[in-house]
Amino acid sequence: MSLAFIGLGSNLGDGAANILEAWQRLGQDRQITGLSISSPFRSAPLGMDSAQWFTNAVAVAETRLQPEALLELMLSIETDMGRDRSQGMDRTIDLDILYYDDLVISSERLDLPHPEIRNRMFVLAPMEELAPDHLHPVYQQSTTTMRRGSACQAGQAIEKTTWPETA
Repeated sequence: MSLAFIGLGSNLGDGAANILEAWQRLGQDRQITGLSISSPFRSAPLGMDSAQWFTNAVAVAETRLQPEALLELMLSIETDMGRDRSQGMDRTIDLDILYYDDLVISSERLDLPHPEIRNRMFVLAPMEELAPDHLHPVYQQSTTTMRRGSACQAGQAIEKTTWPETA
């Protein structure tokens, strides 16, 4: 089994409910065992023209799927949940593989670890909740060290929230 950290985000509809639905759908695959999901965090859109704030979380799962197969499953969940990648930056759900074990991959379809991790507070804050000491395999920095880094702090408004009581 491999360990995968997955970023989940939504800024259309009920973001928290969308994230929980996507997490539940991932867990329906027999080759994935969901271990934990962070608290939800709300953040202002970063580098895009949208008035809609995002809800984000990070989850960790064990999987027997290879990275490309996991990516395909995640893309199919996005599509099933109404995401149209050709229709702007707003999205009902966005799923990203952040880390897959300590693999470093750069291909046309997949970059691991996710290339923007250390620049995104909306990834690092929930990731720190789950794995503060996890080392980035390229930068050899922990989640906490990256979160405290200056590149991540500038202008990224973020607030921790809670899951709905039905979660």
